[in-house]
Amino acid sequence: MEDERFLDKKITRRDFIKKSARTSIGIGLGVSALGSVLIGAGEKQEVGAPEKMDKITFITPRGTLEVMDDYNLWVAIEMGYFEELGLDVTMEPGPLDAFACTKFVDQGQADVGYPSPGIHTASIDTGMNVILAYEMMIGSVWHIAVKADSPMKSPKELAGKTISLGDVGWQVIVDPLLVELGIDPSSVNYVSGGQQWGQMVAQGKADAALAWLALDVQWNAVGLDLKYFKGSDFSIMPSNGYCVRKDDLKDPAMKDALTRFMKASCMGMHFGVKNPQAAAQIVYDRFSAVREQMTPDIALESMRQLAYAYVEGERRGLGYGAFVPEGWRKYLDIIYELGQTKRHLTVEETITNELIAEANNFDRKRVEADAEAFKLNSTWKEVKAQGPFI
Repeated sequence: MEDERFLDKKITRRDFIKKSARTSIGIGLGVSALGSVLIGAGEKQEVGAPEKMDKITFITPRGTLEVMDDYNLWVAIEMGYFEELGLDVTMEPGPLDAFACTKFVDQGQADVGYPSPGIHTASIDTGMNVILAYEMMIGSVWHIAVKADSPMKSPKELAGKTISLGDVGWQVIVDPLLVELGIDPSSVNYVSGGQQWGQMVAQGKADAALAWLALDVQWNAVGLDLKYFKGSDFSIMPSNGYCVRKDDLKDPAMKDALTRFMKASCMGMHFGVKNPQAAAQIVYDRFSAVREQMTPDIALESMRQLAYAYVEGERRGLGYGAFVPEGWRKYLDIIYELGQTKRHLTVEETITNELIAEANNFDRKRVEADAEAFKLNSTWKEVKAQGPFI
């Protein structure tokens, strides 16, 4: 069923941009009656910023925006990077339905989604018109969480166990991991725990739960006594990226708008590398739920883990958001052999690097100057990082 938040929109954003029916940017932060967070991108009106904005909607798969994960986009909003690039960005939390972020992009009710590889490939296999255009993490983001006193010493011991998921659709994420570990997916029992899927493990109602990079920091902060097997230690699977409609890449106006969105994301990431405390402060100050769950040092560590993975492409000299096709080719082979896709998907229909060169074509010295000039409050001046950001 389609999310009712989008059903009252009489025109898609693609048609909106094609017809040049643009509206002036809204200033400030508003919360709609149905809970979506609406941002007039770059809440600071910069001198020389375009008076008319292309509207872009970003939708997450988590059911919430109040996490550190999207810090690159919140930095771009706070620093006015979206606005100066002519974009008015709406950030949608989306329902917890695993396929929501690809479904809404496919239907033209959102412009950029953030699916996992399993959700993305399953969506393509069912005929959705989506493609990943920006890689957030090269390598596995996934963790397996078990109770701190669990006798399990390795994820290879998951055979015969009960695994808790936030949504049953997440099975397409876990099955390939199990195959990679040499485990028959039919040997495990999946249970859906909704937003409480991590608590099910802590309460002994499941043996393990799917988790991901930096979620361990958040769960520790709210008192879940768990230990984690990190995907980077047992998996080479690729991770989430930003998906767009394939047809939008054929439309010059939409392709240009999407490229500018990705460029602002690159700028937000680069800002975070140069001043991580500032990037963390921006998110921390925005969301009360983050402040309630985490102290500043925990929030910074959560962001640091994410940031270090996000900039892998930059670290390799490929640029922010770049894909490594070889890793995706192996993943597509595995899920086809598993029977997760009915046909053997090609790399070319799954990912594209066509926006990456221009997305990385921004004034790095200027962003670095912005980061250096950002005023930290008294709390964040004292928070120290526990490891590297690049």
